[in-house]
Amino acid sequence: MHFFSSTLFTITLSLFFINLSFSQVPAGYYNNAEGLEGEALKTALHEIIKDHTEFSYSAGGTDVWDILKQTDKDPNNFNNVILLYTGASVNAAQEYNGGSGWNREHVWAKSHGNFGTSKGPGTDVHHLRPCNIQVNSDRGNKWFGNATTPHNHSGPTGNYYDDILHLWQPRAEVKGDVARMIFYMATRYEGTGNNEPDLEVVDYLPTNNSTSDPVHALLSDLMEWHHEDPVDNWEKTRNDVIYYQFQNNRNPFIDEPGYADLIWGDSTITTDPETPEDSTTFIQNETISSTKTVIKIMDITGREVQPQPNMLLIYIYSDGTREKKIQLQ
Repeated sequence: MHFFSSTLFTITLSLFFINLSFSQVPAGYYNNAEGLEGEALKTALHEIIKDHTEFSYSAGGTDVWDILKQTDKDPNNFNNVILLYTGASVNAAQEYNGGSGWNREHVWAKSHGNFGTSKGPGTDVHHLRPCNIQVNSDRGNKWFGNATTPHNHSGPTGNYYDDILHLWQPRAEVKGDVARMIFYMATRYEGTGNNEPDLEVVDYLPTNNSTSDPVHALLSDLMEWHHEDPVDNWEKTRNDVIYYQFQNNRNPFIDEPGYADLIWGDSTITTDPETPEDSTTFIQNETISSTKTVIKIMDITGREVQPQPNMLLIYIYSDGTREKKIQLQ
């Protein structure tokens, strides 16, 4: 553990933190991503943000503890940090403190990709946040997705969970923050160089909740949260502190929220059902009432594709409503 002993150094960092609220994205930072979309855009962004400056997790000069004290500093009390899932302001010096302090949450669960706390994804502060120790444990390695059971820790926290589907829904104030951190990780880590994992955000629930496969769910819910909880000044300031003071790379989805839609936004299937020979599936509409039409997926023989265990089903109706269901075992 490391503590800042110089009053002058602490004041300087505090003033720097405040001033960054008014900074801007460096000119030309995203030039190589202009006009791109889909995988081409994701690849271009990866090239821009890769090879960041890495720090250790717990020891040796400046480490993750030290960085989070700056990135997540309480603007109303510079001695405190703000906890991700509760919003509580706690003494920054109480690093773990025998279980009564705070610890570090890997928003992209470190088990999903099996990168642990190694330099790189394990210490990348773009997805590391201060957290209440018990709440961090309650979240565990759950996937992110809409859930309905209220979470409590000395009272309601604003988070929700679903133990059956292994889902965690953060409080409304940080739903978008979480989504953009997941999008960052899936873009920054593409399996290139230094044995880095190839992380992918997916729109299905893996059958093995403890899988070490480098995937994280649920994309459709994360996109929903990204739009429901837009970027705020807290995120912008945090992004600037990480870039200018520590890692020298940025989260593109904070700077340019539209990048998420260009990469993962809904696509329209245009295959003609009358000529399915170039595709294994096609769309068929079925009217179920005077106002609703459900879209089904059919295979090339005309048989309806049957849901598989843990498959995410999205029903889209002609009246503009949609419904999500999970096909269980």
